[in-house]
Amino acid sequence: MKISEQVAFVTGANRGFGRHLTLELLSRGAKVYVSARNPETIDIPGVIPVKLDITNPQEVAEAAILAKDVTLLINNAGSSTGASLLDDDVEKIHLEFDTHFFGTLSMVRTFAPILEKNGGGSILNVLSALSWFSSGTVGAYSAAKAAEWALTNDLRLNLYPHNIRVAGLHVGFMDTDMTTTLEVPKVNPADIAKIAIDGIESGSFEIIADDDSRKIQGALAVGVPALYPNLS
Repeated sequence: MKISEQVAFVTGANRGFGRHLTLELLSRGAKVYVSARNPETIDIPGVIPVKLDITNPQEVAEAAILAKDVTLLINNAGSSTGASLLDDDVEKIHLEFDTHFFGTLSMVRTFAPILEKNGGGSILNVLSALSWFSSGTVGAYSAAKAAEWALTNDLRLNLYPHNIRVAGLHVGFMDTDMTTTLEVPKVNPADIAKIAIDGIESGSFEIIADDDSRKIQGALAVGVPALYPNLS
């Protein structure tokens, strides 16, 4: 896929990682639709702003009517409540799944026919190293991302015959607003955006973007003792 020939739609792109993805796409010559719950917060020159809450089916449908020429969908919009599966409000857990799983699924179900009609294309779901691993502190987020990874794997198989490639991006902590309170090593989101778009352009299905994700992926091959030595 040559990015300069694509029409991209990036969700949750008014700030954070979505903004960096948008800037990377623009630098490579793509036409870009950018969505946010409050489109007036989008201040990136050269993009087409779209009002969109991916958990709102009506707004998803309206976005698809506006962006009929899309060939690349990037599902970046997310939430991070910090909720525990055991102790926090169930509403927060529902929000994580409504955003990461059902919101992403809604976008794919709505935009996949558009991509197919436009000759095929690609979808990138922004996942996380926490798709594979739980830290024990943000269980709702980790569970929702794991569900989104399973969703990505299933959609990849079902959309490939329709000339639509579905990729997942796995990354650890990026230096964005979402991680400002965390005292952990963080990677530059601009660097990850370049890796992500390179992966799309090369046709990758799984994009492992940083060392933390590669370490967790390697530990998964060994099993639970490697990930959680305190349990063994």
